[in-house]
Amino acid sequence: MDDLDRLRAEYADRKRRLANSDRYSLSNPARRFEILQRQHRTLELLLKRGFLPLSGTNILEIGCGAGGVLDEYLGFGADPGNLHGCDLLADSLHSALQRFPVLPLACADGQDLPYPAGAFHLVLQYTVFTSLLDPAIKKKLAREMLRVLKPGGMILWYDFWWNPTNPQTRGIRPAEIRELFPGCRYEFQRITLAPPVTRLLVPLSWGLCLLLERIKLFNSHYLVAIQVE
Repeated sequence: MDDLDRLRAEYADRKRRLANSDRYSLSNPARRFEILQRQHRTLELLLKRGFLPLSGTNILEIGCGAGGVLDEYLGFGADPGNLHGCDLLADSLHSALQRFPVLPLACADGQDLPYPAGAFHLVLQYTVFTSLLDPAIKKKLAREMLRVLKPGGMILWYDFWWNPTNPQTRGIRPAEIRELFPGCRYEFQRITLAPPVTRLLVPLSWGLCLLLERIKLFNSHYLVAIQVE
């Protein structure tokens, strides 16, 4: 079984395991905390880097799944006709198409993206790379993301560096990100209070979670702006 076949099997099993779970639903207060905090930091970064407002901005999300992040960017003001998504998994993409039939979505392997060079101002990846265990696939995906990026554009990376409970993933630290995207400028922000900590504490005190996330000691993800030199 190659890594992409493993990935397909893992996501099918995850869908089965979580069919009746609210772990990734906004009805779960820990999930709400995670998403709201991530959105806040993302908007700050986009503003700082000159990408707001998003009107007229061509955006591609790699591994868009059922469209949760695409929905966030619609809320940020992205034009539906300029907000693209692709995913390897046909079932996930079908769900995204049902939710957002006007968005230009494609079922595609990120190692061979169906877009011309320099097509996008923003290329997004949210927790895709840590689901890949094959270093060669990660390198090919990174090269494709750089290929479709416009001059002056930005790759926005959101992924974890630490998740010891899931053997089907592998955390990625800043040194590996630099290796995947050589010759670029980077801005690293360590964000997102580790989900097990959030699930434990947010029902007790939202404010305590805000404080712990600000301290960063228990933060599990990096938000990274990557731009070609």
